[in-house]
Amino acid sequence: MNPLRLAAIVEGHGEVEAVPILIRRIAGEAYPDATVEVTPVLRVPASLLRKQGQLERRIEYAARKLGGRGAIFVLMDCDWEGCCPAEEGPGLLMRAANTRPDMPLSVVLARREYEAWFIAAAQSLRGVRRLAADLVAAKNAEDIRNAKEWLSRHMPRGAPYAETTDQPALTALFDIAAARKVDSFDKCYREIVALLETLRKGEH
Repeated sequence: MNPLRLAAIVEGHGEVEAVPILIRRIAGEAYPDATVEVTPVLRVPASLLRKQGQLERRIEYAARKLGGRGAIFVLMDCDWEGCCPAEEGPGLLMRAANTRPDMPLSVVLARREYEAWFIAAAQSLRGVRRLAADLVAAKNAEDIRNAKEWLSRHMPRGAPYAETTDQPALTALFDIAAARKVDSFDKCYREIVALLETLRKGEH
């Protein structure tokens, strides 16, 4: 079977490495026989992607890099004032789809931050990457405004959460099933599976 090819557009330095790991983990659960390639991975601040023409520009660039064959996954933190994934996501998806209607695309907004997904699955990360051995998931993981700081508070003083190294490492280890209890990660999971299914059918 030919590799399933995706491009990713993300906003954080840590997500450049973390999102391909996440996609491959989800693919391993849903389609263990599949080989997945995630390239290119483009890092663009959400503040820029929200501007008219900027998301479109990156979608077109990713599509060209894929040679028009593959899928494009966009992940942004929904942490700006008044942001609601259910309200903001459809408009961003429409802009992306209008740019390349010939390709499967998905836009996912993590409510507040990607790291909220780690907090939702905190028990699975006990004692990992300097995290406390008695770590307990917060019931309101997606309502925490600074998830990175929450993680840092559960790490030793002087060794806080480091996005570029901890985010990929925790992505490789957190309990996906536990994280699916929060809405934005469940949507992320379902969207990635849907993209992979479309690619598996050979339609793109």
